[in-house]
Amino acid sequence: MLDRAVHTMIDSGAVDRVVIVVPAELAGTPVDELVGAVPDGRITVVAGGAERADSVRAGLDAAGDARFVLVHDAARALTPPDLCVRVAGELREGKDAVIPVLPVADTVKSIDTDGWVTGTPDRSTLRAVQTPQGFDIALLRRANDDAGDATDDAGLVERLGERVHTVAGDPLAFKITTPLDLVLARALLESETGARESAEREQER
Repeated sequence: MLDRAVHTMIDSGAVDRVVIVVPAELAGTPVDELVGAVPDGRITVVAGGAERADSVRAGLDAAGDARFVLVHDAARALTPPDLCVRVAGELREGKDAVIPVLPVADTVKSIDTDGWVTGTPDRSTLRAVQTPQGFDIALLRRANDDAGDATDDAGLVERLGERVHTVAGDPLAFKITTPLDLVLARALLESETGARESAEREQER
């Protein structure tokens, strides 16, 4: 999953360098053991922290003089390169915070601590958020100064009162977190491999 996520960003052509944030015990692992063959000098591996925000700060510290940064999850391993291009393009057009989103297909309910329904939000105004999320790096550093236990970088930016722009997400950028997600991801990869092999056979004829 990490290998695919990293190569997606590099293959997009929109990313100059990649910082991989890993558990401390993996920080000394050679890059080619983590993600296979990669362009020399474009990958840095650093140790993360106890919380997500600590890991993001570690990644930002390793980003050097970058102006923009994309924060991506390895769990969204099938994210297509075009999604990175869309997010990066909006940053270069002047947006300071950009996230990919998809319309919510299911009806959503808000509930109280006892399990009673307290409301039904208008689904037309709701969106499911994906990664990579893109930011002006100075803004994200400021947002992470007092992150607490936040799980979403865009949410930290919102806390500062800054606006977050959205771009169209992609169904393939789903998060692989459950056994069913893994089954779907494997099926999609097998289909992709089969289609590629079929195309290669056609070219050989």
